[in-house]
Amino acid sequence: MVQVIMGLKGSGKTKQLVKDINEAVQSETGSVVCVEFGKKLTYDIDYRVRLIDAKEYNITNVPLLKGFLSGLHAGNFDISHIFIDSFYKLVDGASVPEVEDFVLWCESFGKANDLSFTIAVSEDPEKLIVAYKDDATAF
Repeated sequence: MVQVIMGLKGSGKTKQLVKDINEAVQSETGSVVCVEFGKKLTYDIDYRVRLIDAKEYNITNVPLLKGFLSGLHAGNFDISHIFIDSFYKLVDGASVPEVEDFVLWCESFGKANDLSFTIAVSEDPEKLIVAYKDDATAF
């Protein structure tokens, strides 16, 4: 399953993400991972969450992010949920179609590997045109 938290800057996406992360670490049996740009969530999330600063790995585009996430899973099959904060900061210059492609990839990768994703994107939700946008289980 993929959940996308969308909204314009200042709409509370990161606050919602932190809440979801802390709930997930309490309820899920697998490992919980959060990929962020910088180390701003260090004191906001539970210490059991694997917090990854993407700046340390020079992730600059969507294919690199996909490869990084695939490698995370390959190194730890116990991961049950990956949270991604500030998608546009991770892959600077990404377009709405690239976000949609990434969301679809996460859906496919997640189904194949029993993995959930939650992605925070600073964007007007009306701009998202994914074919199954209205499917409440996807977003």
